[in-house]
Amino acid sequence: MLPMTIIINKFQNGTKKEAENEVQDTILELLRSHSKKILAEALEFEVAETLEKLRNSGRDVIRNGYLPERSITTQIGGIEVNVPRIRARDNLESVNFNSTLIPKYMRRSKSVDAWAAYAYLKGISEKDILEVLSKLLGQEAVKNLSHDVVSRLKKSWTTEFKTWSKRDLSDLKCTYVYVDGIYQAIRGEIDKICILVMIGIDNIGKKHLIGIQHGYRENAQSWKEFLVDLDSRGFEMPKLAIGDGALGFWAALREKWPDVKEQRCWFHKTGNILNYMPKRLQSQAKSDIHQIWMADSKEAAEEAVEVFSDKYLAKYPQAVNCLTKDTEQLLAFYDFPAEHWVHIRTTNAIESTFSTLRHRTKRSKGAFSIESALSMIFQLAKEAEKTWRTITAKERLAEIIAGIEFKDGIKVEKEAS
Repeated sequence: MLPMTIIINKFQNGTKKEAENEVQDTILELLRSHSKKILAEALEFEVAETLEKLRNSGRDVIRNGYLPERSITTQIGGIEVNVPRIRARDNLESVNFNSTLIPKYMRRSKSVDAWAAYAYLKGISEKDILEVLSKLLGQEAVKNLSHDVVSRLKKSWTTEFKTWSKRDLSDLKCTYVYVDGIYQAIRGEIDKICILVMIGIDNIGKKHLIGIQHGYRENAQSWKEFLVDLDSRGFEMPKLAIGDGALGFWAALREKWPDVKEQRCWFHKTGNILNYMPKRLQSQAKSDIHQIWMADSKEAAEEAVEVFSDKYLAKYPQAVNCLTKDTEQLLAFYDFPAEHWVHIRTTNAIESTFSTLRHRTKRSKGAFSIESALSMIFQLAKEAEKTWRTITAKERLAEIIAGIEFKDGIKVEKEAS
């Protein structure tokens, strides 16, 4: 929640000299006063609970005043806190009160760090972070922040990413997965690096970030290593994989998970087809392609493919070949519930998530290293994950898992024997 402000226009000698924004401190002071009181009460309750537990275990412990007062930087400014102390009188090992509310070295709330991280990931340069946060949260909220706050945050992101990359995946069951390669500029490097990404939809319709790894130009070997790593951590193969046709992923998929169905991304495919056609025809051709993937049935879609081929083959054979070579994989979505088609025809889940990364690194002229690029992508994805919507008609996923067949998006009812 942003600090409450009142905007006041100042006038001098009856003439408007300059419109200035002033923060009315009354409300903020009231909030800080109440916050200090509530926090003090919570600390007293916490220390009383700690003393009771120690005494119940046979220890002779008492209160011992307070630690020196310190200010905690929050979104409403600095709040002074006095953390209680305790001591033992039984000549056994010493005891300390370690508050979970105010850890020993805490100097600011996590929300302030979150704002700094958010501003950086949205394209604000490190040197401008404090200025932006002072406007956004108020001067009091950032007075104790140092200029290296983002540098320290990035180090913590790297540690967090390494831990996340080794987590157990045996409890994560996904029906659909999206895959893509994100190309990222690295300072001092001539070529952009490729970062392999997978996002999945679990068996109750929720999207998850599954994996992020550095690859080599999206080739099959890189994707094979990616899948082997997921497999080693307990991840089970999905029912359908959605991705760009240029990926080496498909060769790796057929080797590692041959039973997974393949869906090519219509967004990427449309762009690839239009690249082989003159600009004057691209609008009409795009409309013709639209007729294919919007058809009500696979048969109607296949007929629309034939229409496209007859219309453009003579003059633009490369465009037609680009479409027809992947027809089976482009139309795989017809074998899944119609309610899910909007989710599984493209890799939009990945494209929309990482569009921010391109802006972030364009502003900063590239990431400093592969490690920082990976951790940055991870943070962007985790931030985006909070807003990912559950898939439509999630109850259909149980039917897919149970092996029920779908034709043209409709469940196939088996005749009673």
